[in-house]
Amino acid sequence: MSAILEKIATIELEMSRTQKNKATENHLGSLRAKLAQLRRELIEPSGKSGGKGEGFDVTKTGDCRVGLVGFPSVGKSTLLTKLTGVHSEAAAYEFTTLTCVPGVIHYRGARVQLLDLPGIIEGAKDGKGRGRQVISTARTCDVIVVVLDAMKPLTHRRLIEKELDGFGIRLNKKPPNISYTVKEKGGVNVLPFKPKAGEDPAWLDESTAKAILEEYHVKNCDVKIYENCTDEELIDVIEGNRIYTPCVYAVNKIDQITVEELELLDEVPHYVPVSSGKEWNLDGLLDKIWEYLNLTRIYTKPKGQNPAYDAPIILKKGQVTVEDFCNSLHKSMVKNFKEANVWGISAKHRPQKVGKEHVLSDEDVVQIVKKI
Repeated sequence: MSAILEKIATIELEMSRTQKNKATENHLGSLRAKLAQLRRELIEPSGKSGGKGEGFDVTKTGDCRVGLVGFPSVGKSTLLTKLTGVHSEAAAYEFTTLTCVPGVIHYRGARVQLLDLPGIIEGAKDGKGRGRQVISTARTCDVIVVVLDAMKPLTHRRLIEKELDGFGIRLNKKPPNISYTVKEKGGVNVLPFKPKAGEDPAWLDESTAKAILEEYHVKNCDVKIYENCTDEELIDVIEGNRIYTPCVYAVNKIDQITVEELELLDEVPHYVPVSSGKEWNLDGLLDKIWEYLNLTRIYTKPKGQNPAYDAPIILKKGQVTVEDFCNSLHKSMVKNFKEANVWGISAKHRPQKVGKEHVLSDEDVVQIVKKI
């Protein structure tokens, strides 16, 4: 590991000394590709008994998983206790939590598993402390809550983002709009993004993209770039193991700062001010987590019975169709599906008879009609 860290440090030093301009774009792209491969090797050592840096052994329960990430002594354990009722050791000294402590929040009909992860330190992405386990577990979460100390929120935020980014976790970002297909023959074909007149020039040109692909020893592939992307985003697509996770920044201990300082925090996107000790704005934090989870609740209505409002079916993200709903109940239901009756926002009238391609909305009521 020390040899890899030395190579990483050498490349980072060279990058810091290289002036960024048109003449150095290819060289910097190649260096970033080398850096990404070294970091992958650091995270996933091959042929050794350490595996791939697996996270803590915590069984997934509930409908979704939320992880509390932050430096030691920022109040993660107190937050877990106040939100779930599960006791997580909290004290005024660092590294009170040494393993992952799970709890469950029952919120708006969903069961949300909340994980209190041990505090990470600078260099976690390079294996310092228990960083590898902490960040590996964070990769399994549907939403990450970065808990920040209100006394130094922006400094801590930048450091934590750097650690998570180094482990392939992209916070509040979407995957780059790049198509990358490896072929058996045909050489390397790159179709760069071409901005319209008046738009910013392309950030990534064909020669830089080919320099990156050469660093990966890719001989035959098609790359199509559909929007302005950076060389780092192309590397992310080639690596293929990046996680794009919604993130809420819980700025804790706001009882220790002034109103003026609190107002300055309004400039921080995706943030929620809280005080876990005073129990201030915990409902606001739950509301923001719920928004970022982007869950869809569907209520079932057996024939001749009232809807089961106390037991919604929870479906994750994106457009949810009647077919998705059927598959969540049982795979065989689609085979016997005739039609569905739907009450709710997605229905034009109540009930509306729909097919399995109908897109459902949150809190719709659905009754499945089977073939006779």
